[in-house]
Amino acid sequence: MAIVGIVVVLIAAIAFATRGGGGGGDGDQEGKDGGGAEPTAPSGERPVEGKNGGIPAGFAKTEQGAQSAAANYAVVLVSGDILKRDKRHEIIDRLFVPSKVDALQGKFDKTYSKSLLDKLGLNENGQAPKGMTYISRTSPMGTKVTDFSGTAATLEVWCTGIYGTAGERSTNPVTSDWFTLNLKLRWDNGDWKVESFSQKAGPTPVNGDQRASAADEMAKAVEEYGGFTYAR
Repeated sequence: MAIVGIVVVLIAAIAFATRGGGGGGDGDQEGKDGGGAEPTAPSGERPVEGKNGGIPAGFAKTEQGAQSAAANYAVVLVSGDILKRDKRHEIIDRLFVPSKVDALQGKFDKTYSKSLLDKLGLNENGQAPKGMTYISRTSPMGTKVTDFSGTAATLEVWCTGIYGTAGERSTNPVTSDWFTLNLKLRWDNGDWKVESFSQKAGPTPVNGDQRASAADEMAKAVEEYGGFTYAR
């Protein structure tokens, strides 16, 4: 229960930080032109032109480009870097529309307070104690467009992720979670930017019966296996 509570706090904190300042996306809202699920297939187009500070950037001004942006932004928004003040400020500055940045910087800083970091077993810089590794990695399972107008898009990104602290003395072992992010994007200065987002739990599959890996094995895997740039 404690582990699940921490995961919920982490994700809910992100949604709380955008409430009011980002317009508060409605995760249950259906768009006028709701699209059905489609398999990922090669399109012949480059999904992204490059990266800005390690964050994928330069997405196409198309429905497919908006889906690629949403998937990659979901990975960044629920990453371990969001807990580190300097990294968090860079992320907000690069992902959100300019009119939302200043307000969100303060809201995120207030949300990711020392008390929250203490609950996660991290210091004020968002770092785990010596000999431990804090893990927060998200993998999109699929994207869905619920509304698209050419310069604005509302999308859902179904995700799974792993969260927790790997280490022999950890009281918050690494666990998994399933959730869906609802993002409202707007075309701004040649790229898709986040206007607001919210989250909801699931859909969640039945847990398997695989043996849980040791803490050092989990920490080593996160250090050795890099992430992906996601494309739709």
